[in-house]
Amino acid sequence: MGTVSRRGWLWIAFVLVHVWVAYSGFVMRNIPMGDVYLVYEPWARAAFAGHHIVGVTEEWVYPQLALVPMMLALVLEPLAGYEVAWALVVTIADALAFALLVGRGRSRGRTVAAWFWLAYILALGPVGMYRLDGVTVPLALAGVLWLVGRPLLASALLSIATWMKVWPAALLAAAVIALRRRAAVVAGALAVSSAVLALILAAGGGAHAFGFVAGQNARGLQIEAPATTPFMWMAALQAPDSFVFYDREILTFEVAAPGVDAVAAAMTPLLVLAVLAIAALGAVKAWRGAGFASLFPPLALSIVLALIVFNKVGSPQFVTWLIAPLALGLVIDRRRWTLPALGALLAALLTQIVYPIVYDLVITAVPIAVTVLTVRNLLFVALFAWALARLARVPHRVRHPEPVQG
Repeated sequence: MGTVSRRGWLWIAFVLVHVWVAYSGFVMRNIPMGDVYLVYEPWARAAFAGHHIVGVTEEWVYPQLALVPMMLALVLEPLAGYEVAWALVVTIADALAFALLVGRGRSRGRTVAAWFWLAYILALGPVGMYRLDGVTVPLALAGVLWLVGRPLLASALLSIATWMKVWPAALLAAAVIALRRRAAVVAGALAVSSAVLALILAAGGGAHAFGFVAGQNARGLQIEAPATTPFMWMAALQAPDSFVFYDREILTFEVAAPGVDAVAAAMTPLLVLAVLAIAALGAVKAWRGAGFASLFPPLALSIVLALIVFNKVGSPQFVTWLIAPLALGLVIDRRRWTLPALGALLAALLTQIVYPIVYDLVITAVPIAVTVLTVRNLLFVALFAWALARLARVPHRVRHPEPVQG
């Protein structure tokens, strides 16, 4: 009997991790799979029945392609129910991206990145699977792996992911800046976006085509967002007029406290300024000759972390956004990227503790739970600082090989 190969062990671990995380969604407290059957399934059923199509006949918090995986899960529902069907959709998408990442199992960098991804899925737990972000992560990872060898296809994948959940636009922006074949990236994004908009217009949804953008402006500070940390401590210490409440309109917990409205109003402009400043730094590096392999990973990670650190929303699934840039960093240079990868794994584990394990304590602002949340948010800030420092140190006029081809 032959021994199991390195690639074989990876696939065994892949199956075990996905089975466990899928199962844990059913048994862990605070219904970590709640979004799947409380909101995704009703949206999909309504669209399938033609009653109303979110994003087309009415405003929606997500871009319109987000309906695609929800409808796919509905097609698979007869197998074992909608929740299991959703887990299957995510697992199949992960398997395709995992196969691309592992390849023949001969690259140590790809093997390390594959183990990192599996550890990350396990550390974050069911919220990483039972949210829409679970579908966009494998699309994003495949996209960044194909950027050099197949930039048009990579851009199309990243654009499809962006029309499901906006965050992969950060990877597209970084690609346009860092990749020499940026015209192909732009062409892929334009082709996908034009096709999606044409479908929306044909369905009569032109008035709601970009409703997901406008819907973010009215939000307050969600309790898990990094900027909310001081106000959560005010609520935890029972400061006057400071408390957590549930916003029934957008279905999330927010915090009320003196000064919170001013901070909430400032976050979106700060986010835009941060992203523009990072993009400008990346553009300068590219103009001075920095190669893709050295520039893209820290640039992409910096923009993604800016979307987290300066966001009014702090949903636990946002932690999945770190997977693609960190995995690519490990593929290219695992020695330099091991430390931030370990930091992100810790952030993912703390996120699972925050939600779903002690979420009932978080929403009541119990100090020990707020402490865990605070440490997690400080890790985001530390990772952001590392990414910016790494970006600032990207060498000029050095054309590194561009080894990441699918």
